[in-house]
Amino acid sequence: MNNDILEGKWKQVRGQAKEWWGKLTDDDLDRVAGKSEQLIGLLQEKYGYTRERAEEEFNSRIKGL
Repeated sequence: MNNDILEGKWKQVRGQAKEWWGKLTDDDLDRVAGKSEQLIGLLQEKYGYTRERAEEEFNSRIKGL
């Protein structure tokens, strides 16, 4: 899913993101606003993932949509 599609579907995906990554707050998700790079950065920050691990986590979840 490219960034434009993610941004367009963000309101739908946002609920899923809260389920997948419970450490992300509503404020975090508001700041991300569907931007994949920002979401990957937040996963690194909140979960202590490496960049590669955060990208893998993001891609595996988004692929299912």
